[in-house]
Amino acid sequence: MPHLLLGVLLVLACAVGALALTLQFGGSRPVLATARAVTIGQALTAADLRQVSLPADSDVRAVDADSAASLIGRPVAVSLPAGALLTPESFGGAGAPPPGQAIVAVALDPGRLPLEVASGDRVSVVAAPTAANGGTESERAVPRSWPGVVASVEPSDTGQLTVVSVQLPEGPAREIAATPAGQLAVVLMAAGG
Repeated sequence: MPHLLLGVLLVLACAVGALALTLQFGGSRPVLATARAVTIGQALTAADLRQVSLPADSDVRAVDADSAASLIGRPVAVSLPAGALLTPESFGGAGAPPPGQAIVAVALDPGRLPLEVASGDRVSVVAAPTAANGGTESERAVPRSWPGVVASVEPSDTGQLTVVSVQLPEGPAREIAATPAGQLAVVLMAAGG
């Protein structure tokens, strides 16, 4: 019987010691991560968030779990896979792009984009060659294209055009913005390739 009592006391002493070490030298802090994949511009819902733990002394700038309520309805600035830690940089204004990226609006006539195009889709913005573009005949025969990710798709105020906002590097975004109206089309690309 004394050995049993000594064993119980030893286990209790180890548990208290481990707890004291954890509290003194670290512990953890609850932070937020994505519960499922979210795409650029997508407004967060409670179902998109989950709580995870980081070591209290971690240098990772993650969003604290007690901020969850204030994030509901906020759009993410970048696409994030399931399980990604949320950081202050995960959010911007309404779809603000990350550094080096830009979002360009492309106003398209009916038939210049697939009906299936939605936020988060991989697309290619294509400038159709025309004689008005100048250059040699061989240059006019080659369409230009720029890959990007759809940030949003909205009908225009008049309802005659569809405005597709596409995120891509800054240089190509400027080229698209400088392309005359009516020469652009959007091609929906395969999700993985």
